[in-house]
Amino acid sequence: MSHPFPHRHRGLAVAAAAVLTLLTGCAAATPSGGPSSATVGSPGTSTPATETESGTDADAPVTSDITEAPAVRPRLALSYDGGVAVLDAGSLELVGTVALDGFVRLNAAGDGRHALVSTTGGFHVLDVGTWGEAHGDHAHYFNAAPLLTDVVFPAEMPGHVVVHAGRTVLFDDGTGTVLAVDSSAVSAGPAAGDPRGLTTPEAHHGVAVELSDGTMLVTEGNQERRTGVRALGADGEVRAESTQCPGVHGEAVAAGEAVVFGCTDGALVYADGGFTKIDSPDADGRLGTLVGSSASGVVLGDYTSESHVTADGTSQIALVDTDSGSMRVVDLPTGYTFRSLGRGTHGEALVLGTDGALHAIDPDSGRVMASIAVVEPWEVPADWQEPRPTLLVFDGSAYVTDPARRMVHAVDVETEQVWRSGELEVAANEIVGITGEAPGGRGEHADDGDRHGDGHHDDEHDGDHDHEDEDEDDHEDHDHEEHDH
Repeated sequence: MSHPFPHRHRGLAVAAAAVLTLLTGCAAATPSGGPSSATVGSPGTSTPATETESGTDADAPVTSDITEAPAVRPRLALSYDGGVAVLDAGSLELVGTVALDGFVRLNAAGDGRHALVSTTGGFHVLDVGTWGEAHGDHAHYFNAAPLLTDVVFPAEMPGHVVVHAGRTVLFDDGTGTVLAVDSSAVSAGPAAGDPRGLTTPEAHHGVAVELSDGTMLVTEGNQERRTGVRALGADGEVRAESTQCPGVHGEAVAAGEAVVFGCTDGALVYADGGFTKIDSPDADGRLGTLVGSSASGVVLGDYTSESHVTADGTSQIALVDTDSGSMRVVDLPTGYTFRSLGRGTHGEALVLGTDGALHAIDPDSGRVMASIAVVEPWEVPADWQEPRPTLLVFDGSAYVTDPARRMVHAVDVETEQVWRSGELEVAANEIVGITGEAPGGRGEHADDGDRHGDGHHDDEHDGDHDHEDEDEDDHEDHDHEEHDH
C-alpha cells in the first residue's frame, strides 16, 4: 500500500496518522498516514508543525486531523471559481476546501480516495480525505481534511482521465502523451503503479482506455482533425485500427467490455478484437459525450444535429446498442448539455434537462420511464466552462448541482424523490464522487441517518465518469463547443 499522504503540499497543514481505538473489536489500528505516536486532533482541523526560522521543526509534536469512522463515508468534490469544495456525500455538509487559481477540472483517480485536478502543469493529486484500510476479514475507515498533495503527473494540456479495470489512463492533449498506471498507486506518482506510456504520432485532443487484457485503445489525429482509433497490444503492436470516425471524441465502456467512441457521423465500436462503425440516421448527427454501464450493453450519448439544437441545447439522445450494432435516437421533451448524462443502478439512461427535471429512460426501448423535478428550469450558458446544473450518478444516488442557487441535491431515482439538499457558499461547476472504500472490497456505510439508499455503488462508468464510476469510470467528455477545448 502506498503512503497515504505522499509529498505533502508545502504551505498546507501537516497531518499525520494516529493510534485510534477501534470500533470493530480489534485492539487498535494505525492508519498508514504517519507515525503511530501522533496525537489525534479534533475532526475537521489540522495543526501544522511548529515553524522556526530555518523551516519546520522536525522535533515539534505533530497533531493530526485523522479520525476513525465507524463505516465508509463517501465524499463529493466540487470545483468552483477559486478551488475545490469537498462535501460528505450523505449529509451534504462541507468538510473542507482547497484553494486553486484558474479554471479547475476534476476527475476521480480510481483509488477510492483521491481526485485528479487538471490545472497548470498537469494532473495534480488531491487527497479528498476519506479512505479504508483492509484489516484481516474486515476494514477500518478514516477521515481527514482534504489536502492538495505535491504529486503531479506532468502535462502541457491535461485532458481526459479514464478509469477502467483497475487502471487509470491520462491523456496530454499538448503532446499526445498517454500514461496508464495502476489506479491503486495514483497517489505515488507517475513512476509507480506499473506505468505504461506511449505517444501518439501527432498531438491532439484525444482519449485512451486500457482494457482488462492489456489492449490500449487510443485515438488518432492532430490539432486540425481527428480521424479514428487504434488498438495496441501489450507489446505496442497495432492489433486493429479504424479511420472511420471523423472528429473522434468521447469514450465509454459497456457491459462485456465493448467500447464506444463518438464521431461526427455516428459511433465507432470496439468489441471482440475489431472495430465496427454505426452510422447516425442524420448526416450531421454527432456523438461526443458518452456514458456506459456494466449493467447494460447500451451506451448513452449526446446527439447533436442541426435540426435539433436550440438555445436550450440539443433535445435528442443516442442509445448505441453494442450487442446488435445499432443506434436509436430518442426525442426528449427538453434540452440538455454535455454535463447532463448519467446511468442508473440498473443501467437506466439518465438525462438532466433544462426543464429542471431528471429524466429516466429505458436504454432498450428509449421510453421515458420517469421525470423527477429537481431544480428550476435553466438556460444553457454561452461558454462551456461556465457552471450549469450538472449530474453525477454515484453511490446509488443521483447528485445534481444547482449553481444559480448555490445548492446540491441528492435524488433517489427509484423512489423519484429528492432525499436531501445542501447549501453551498459557492457556485459549483464540476463534480466527482470518491468512495472511501478499502482496496479490493466494499464497506458498509455509516448508519447515522445521513445516508440514503442500499449502499450499492453505481457502475455507471465501469464502463466514466463517471464519471463516477467512478470507479467509476467517468468517461463523459468535458467540453461542448465543437467538443474541443
